[in-house]
Amino acid sequence: MKMWAILLFSLVFAGCASTPVVAPDETLFSDQLFSAPSERVSADDVFAVSPEMRHYLHTEIAPHLHREGPLQGLFDALYSKRQLKLEYDSAMTRNAAQAFAARSGNCLSLVIMTAAFANEMGLPVQFQSVLGEEAWSRSGDIYFSLAHVNIVLGKKRMDWHDGYDAQQSMTIDFLPPEEILGQRVRAIDEKTIVAMYMNNRAAEALAAGRVDDAYWWARQAIERDPQYLSSYNTLGVIYRRHGNLPQAEQTLVRALEHDPRSTLVMSNLVAVLNDLGRVADAKLLSARLEQLEPTPPFHFFNLGMAAMRARGYAKAKILFEKEIARDPYYHEFHFWLGIAHLRLGEVAQAGAEMHLALDASTTRDDRALYAAKLDRINAYRQQ
Repeated sequence: MKMWAILLFSLVFAGCASTPVVAPDETLFSDQLFSAPSERVSADDVFAVSPEMRHYLHTEIAPHLHREGPLQGLFDALYSKRQLKLEYDSAMTRNAAQAFAARSGNCLSLVIMTAAFANEMGLPVQFQSVLGEEAWSRSGDIYFSLAHVNIVLGKKRMDWHDGYDAQQSMTIDFLPPEEILGQRVRAIDEKTIVAMYMNNRAAEALAAGRVDDAYWWARQAIERDPQYLSSYNTLGVIYRRHGNLPQAEQTLVRALEHDPRSTLVMSNLVAVLNDLGRVADAKLLSARLEQLEPTPPFHFFNLGMAAMRARGYAKAKILFEKEIARDPYYHEFHFWLGIAHLRLGEVAQAGAEMHLALDASTTRDDRALYAAKLDRINAYRQQ
């Protein structure tokens, strides 16, 4: 059985809160096994304000801030379609300066950029993890559990005499209102946001095959916030990919000690135990994992892909529909359901699913792919 690497990626929906670790365990780090990073890995860059950002804030939008007030003015300046024209793009997690320069980013990048501007203006900032249903993504054989964060901006500190005032604050979120209505939130510290950023960069580097860079990002994530356990899971996956199985086991066991019900960690630990030849231990842990999660993420999707390869398109369609019922917002599910419809000659349904895939896509490349497929389907229908 092929085992997948599973990481937590701070992007769209929130994972569960976990039991905090007191301090980072230096014995989990094995720097000597990895080459130096090919890029700068520093927490100082996360919220750093670039000269271009300062010019935008203090010159280009200063009149608007004065006229509308700091909260509404900043929101309008950053997220009005008449201003920056920001684009949601999950291909890379950017720091504040990178997100501003690219005019794009995932939700974590845009939260970081907003916080950097707010800090420059002297506005208090509160970060929040949005607690909702778990969602997933994938890149090759790496699966990502997706987390979502937003940001609350308050009054200027000099006016903040009586503590937090909900009527003098603004929550900024980058999901449609209908997707976040009624969801619970949990306040998180800035150090956790930094750890999430670095964990994302580690996951992205790993997916791109840059294992050495991934190690240094994950290491920094753990050092910045030892209580953010997802970084330990990521580090364990990195060790496994690098061929360091004893280190992978040690790291994942440590994470599981602090969060015994983490199916993410269990899945990766099962893979490591199998790699080590400890089949009996792997089977015991697999049985426990199956009790907690009888149908893991992408379960029906993977069965549907197997059916597609066997040309069982009707069966694949049913399986893809089951996966969509669990996660209606993941673009790839709609794309492949559209392909199944197309193989069955159901062209109208194929076009509808490709529309949904396009609407749910989160990167420029995916949007271009789905738009091209939709154009071909529409051309076929016209013929």
